Amino acid sequence: MGQAAARFDYGLPGDAGVADDRLQERSFGWGAGEGRGVQPLAVSIFADRGYLRAEMAEDAAAAGLRVAQTSDLERLVSDAAAPGLGDLVLVDCPVIDGLELAALSRLDSCAAQSGSQLVVSTSIGSLDDVFGCLDQSEAQILVTPSRAERVIAMGRVLARTGNRVRELGEEDRLTLLRLTEQVTNIAARLEQLSPGNAADVESASAFRFNGEGGEAGPARLDEGTDRLVRTARPPLPDPRLVRKIIRQRQLRARFFEGDLFADPAWDMLLDLTAARVEHVRVSVTSLCIASGVPPTTALRWIGQMTDAGLLQRVDDETDRRRAFITLTDKAADAMARYFAELGSSANALV
Repeated sequence: MGQAAARFDYGLPGDAGVADDRLQERSFGWGAGEGRGVQPLAVSIFADRGYLRAEMAEDAAAAGLRVAQTSDLERLVSDAAAPGLGDLVLVDCPVIDGLELAALSRLDSCAAQSGSQLVVSTSIGSLDDVFGCLDQSEAQILVTPSRAERVIAMGRVLARTGNRVRELGEEDRLTLLRLTEQVTNIAARLEQLSPGNAADVESASAFRFNGEGGEAGPARLDEGTDRLVRTARPPLPDPRLVRKIIRQRQLRARFFEGDLFADPAWDMLLDLTAARVEHVRVSVTSLCIASGVPPTTALRWIGQMTDAGLLQRVDDETDRRRAFITLTDKAADAMARYFAELGSSANALV
């Protein structure tokens, strides 16, 4: 469980979610430490809706977690909950105001320092504000999640901490594996489109972005002079072409089930490619919509693609509470080379 859990008082008083003896008893019924004297991970729950607090507490206890405290968001705003956060913090804030945003930002910083894991659920209308507040703790963000999606999020926390408390369903497990595998494959394929060695790929100076898509190319050795020279990179494609491709892909949903052709990673890459040439900043909400999949699923893809070096978070210089998503230089270069490889045949795609 680690040292972090030992610092918290698992006996903190809370509302009925903590006082319920049945939940406390059930919290010891599962877990990797069962029968070995190892305390389960502690969870704190903050939500204004009482039925939801009870539901999350029940699911956490059934998964082998110990409920340290449950409360409404006012306790989070008052900062009284900070000393006893626990190993996992579940927060539900479908509609969020300024005070709650400030509290969420403090919670994010506190969790990053203590090692607590955050799972924050919100609505699509508040997603940009919530996303802007969570930039330190690698929090999981869920958008209007189902009960099953919250359970999956808790399962991912348990996987991160090395505890196997309850196995995910086979379908959910395969979905998570497929997501990770596909993003890894996409990153590898894009990497292959970029010439040069690994040092060129990782070098920030080798991927400068010069406005309309013209970028300095990677270094290569000139055979005649034995000097390093930069190869010209093709420009990014005309955004009107990319937008036409996006519209054509979206058209399929009118005639077939959307899941049949779901390809969120590629749809997001296309949207961000067009936005980069148009000098348009893309919010996380807009990118989730462009992905063509439910927002919570899109956020998992964004996280995976960020880890793979394809996407990056950029804070708003005028408002630190806001953040945008952009292509990394590596991904932009690969997209440019992809469309250059297609050449005039790209028009046949629309």
